[in-house]
Amino acid sequence: MEALGGYPVKSSGPKIRKLTVLLSMTVGVGCLFLLQPRKPVDFYSFEVKDSKGRAVSLEKYRGKASLVVNVASHSEQTGEAYESLQELHKELGTSHFNVLAFPCGQFGDTETGTSSSIEAFAKSTYGVTFPFFGKIKIMGSEAEPAFKFLTDSVQKIPKWNFWKFLVNPEGKVVRFWRADEPMESVRQEVATLVREIIVKKRAEL
Repeated sequence: MEALGGYPVKSSGPKIRKLTVLLSMTVGVGCLFLLQPRKPVDFYSFEVKDSKGRAVSLEKYRGKASLVVNVASHSEQTGEAYESLQELHKELGTSHFNVLAFPCGQFGDTETGTSSSIEAFAKSTYGVTFPFFGKIKIMGSEAEPAFKFLTDSVQKIPKWNFWKFLVNPEGKVVRFWRADEPMESVRQEVATLVREIIVKKRAEL
């Protein structure tokens, strides 16, 4: 290629093409990154199924304290556990706190029903009013991701029914209790966290 006057000029075509390809690749990778589903970073970032199989976002509980429990209908602790959990749920109310029940059938024959029948049994027999979710697995490769977040956070996997995980308003696990630990300890910890939430909200007004 020659410029006016007959002097040769080096072509910039290949360079421009290279730059265009590189720019296109960069934009393409950026778009793929944006399209990737956001990895949950806390408990409230997860989506789970309710007892009727419908998708539910746990975001609705963000800003509150949650006591997450793997429940069962036919365990030796069932009656006492449901009664004490309902009492706690009623005492501290739903404005700042919820018990969240996740039925699990991985401990023998302690939970054999369907998700909807499990919830119906708990409500009719023990008068529970706290939220129930679909029946899940909490151990192994099929463990429910939301519950796996809890167990990974404390590096402990429940060995029986009615383990309790206390989740703070930001979705982080702050404490857990095994099934045989006294409910009074749970109540004190939860009440303290709820008071902190109330004080913080008042200060923000």
